[in-house]
Amino acid sequence: RKKASQWGAFFVCAGLLFSLPAWGQDCPADRIDERAALAQVIDGDTLRLRDGRLVRLIGVNTPEIGRDGRPTEPYAQQARDAVKRMLGRNAVVGLRFGTERKDRYGRLLAHAYHADGRSVEVALLTRGLAAQIVVPPNVYGLACYRAAEREARESGRGVWGSVYRPQAVEALPRSTRGFRLISGRITSVDDSKYSVWLNFPRKAGERKREGVALRIPRKDLVNFPRGFLRDLQGRHVVARGWLFRHKKQLVMVIRHPAALEVRPAGMHVASVNAATD
Repeated sequence: RKKASQWGAFFVCAGLLFSLPAWGQDCPADRIDERAALAQVIDGDTLRLRDGRLVRLIGVNTPEIGRDGRPTEPYAQQARDAVKRMLGRNAVVGLRFGTERKDRYGRLLAHAYHADGRSVEVALLTRGLAAQIVVPPNVYGLACYRAAEREARESGRGVWGSVYRPQAVEALPRSTRGFRLISGRITSVDDSKYSVWLNFPRKAGERKREGVALRIPRKDLVNFPRGFLRDLQGRHVVARGWLFRHKKQLVMVIRHPAALEVRPAGMHVASVNAATD
């Protein structure tokens, strides 16, 4: 009964997320920390300010512009052009900084807004030119961004027609890298010294640590409801994040439950979310 109650609250939470009032689609800023002159839109989720600082937009990921011999991903140029059109030349952009102000590359982490208050992230999400992401502790706007993404995703708009459509783990090429949505059943939950591992079914001939797995760093367990990860065994999930090769295994790091959609038998997609930071 306790577990049923926990999952009941879980789906109520998801229902509230997906029934946000219309104003939520605008995702207005609760504050603006700085207004800065824009010099360049590098790609859909990265800006260069006139003083040389780089800004990585919080809460979204857009397809990559080709660099260093890598091809440009579908919809990458459309995402960049959409931001250019929205902000215009010689724009002054409003920045709302995250709890964590810089990433490991030294870029500012911020939500970006047009002078009239419109959210750049929402403009990308509603056009199907970005996927919502969450990197704790920067969780401000999460529920609103997920709602903005939902309509574009359900209609198959932009990246949701192909690029970010969930890929079945069983059919996933082992050469796959980068940002993806992957789908499959969790067959086991394992522990290691620094992580909890959610394992997908292995292909014939694959040994342990040779398939596809989700890694949850122990330092991020505080972000998950108690028992949530253990209860995923046997359930079908859609996970979003960056795939990389670790030895013989394809791994995706999951730091927040909002990166997981759980599909129990007979129920619609559900997710856990947080709204503020």
